[in-house]
Amino acid sequence: MSRERTSQARKRRTWRTVAGVAAGVVLVGGGFVAANAATTTDTKTAAHFAVNKKATGVGAVVSAANAFLNTLDSDQQSETVLDFSQANATAWSNLPCGGNCRPGIRTGSLSDDQLSALQKVLKVALGSGKDTGYEHVMQTLKADDVLASAQSTSSSSAAPTDAPSADPTASPTATDVPTGTPPSGGPGGGGGAGGGGYGSGVYYLAFLGTPSATGTWQLHFGGHHLAVNVTYKDGKVAGASPFFSGVEPTTWTADDGTTYSPMAKFRDGLLKVTSSLTTEQLATAKLSESFSDVLLGPGKDGQFPATKEGIKVSALSAKQKKLVLEAIHPWVADVDDATAKKLMKTYERELNQTYVSYSGGTGLDTQGDYVRIDGPSVWIEFVCQDGVVYRDQIHYHTVYRDHTRDYGSEFSFS
Repeated sequence: MSRERTSQARKRRTWRTVAGVAAGVVLVGGGFVAANAATTTDTKTAAHFAVNKKATGVGAVVSAANAFLNTLDSDQQSETVLDFSQANATAWSNLPCGGNCRPGIRTGSLSDDQLSALQKVLKVALGSGKDTGYEHVMQTLKADDVLASAQSTSSSSAAPTDAPSADPTASPTATDVPTGTPPSGGPGGGGGAGGGGYGSGVYYLAFLGTPSATGTWQLHFGGHHLAVNVTYKDGKVAGASPFFSGVEPTTWTADDGTTYSPMAKFRDGLLKVTSSLTTEQLATAKLSESFSDVLLGPGKDGQFPATKEGIKVSALSAKQKKLVLEAIHPWVADVDDATAKKLMKTYERELNQTYVSYSGGTGLDTQGDYVRIDGPSVWIEFVCQDGVVYRDQIHYHTVYRDHTRDYGSEFSFS
């Protein structure tokens, strides 16, 4: 098939925009692929999920979740609604490993109507303002489509890896592969097609536990370079982490002339902090270790360092303290606005007990450049890696965790 015909086929499969989505957020390069789409709905099963179109807050998330489930047949619902177990909750990755490393239903298996309903779930569950959760997630998926297109036209025949080193302080190798037991729920994590690869059609949505305004459950969504974990308990958000976000390429221009840089605000906030530090402060903040990836990525739950390192924020000026708080916000903003505001108030109260540290350079433009923010609650890491497909560029890996609120504090990690 010629490149032109391939492009036309991709356009026909683009995930259609839901009314009201901000301009520029529509997925490009194929969007959520609708190949092998389920075109029928089991109406007897669908009737089980009540929808309240006037609901707000967590109620609106539950309503949107039920509306999505109503578009699925019984087999698809079984793929989507899984146990809220530690095995399922912690089954997320930065790797393009498809359903082999994450649970849920694959976006590429859904019809346009089903994808539209899924999009509404994300829109009400994540921050709705400019540069917050929903828009950021949509742009991350765009980036993966750009990556898929670049990889498919590359002369290299190597399969995508983007695998972290087993030790993030060691250099990554092309042979690193994910290890461990697949999530429960069946082969491939219950995702239907367990194969990996780049593209917005290789993302997975799962509801761990039944969506409810009274019980405990988790919204689990992710794929390559993205892991969204929002835990709900008794009608409130009990945890908005772990949240992994990365991007390759870091910036690109679409066919319509729009330029995207999904993680520019994340990077720029940290650059403002490090550039504000004096020579003496930089010496205090410098870590002795070198990093090739984030320390607390997938499979590293609860493994926070026993001792905080770097410069304590209490030693900074009022202006610098404000910059640290502003640098935290982009990660926290990737959840609903009310929850983000509450979390930011907590992190502000704890700011004087928070530490800032870095390794490598402070430009965040070279392999090994690394910045960390570590507080009584908040934990943020940002690292630069050499590109995997765009080998002449660097790309970003980041993770946001909370010492006490990961997975809604439902699990204990030794």
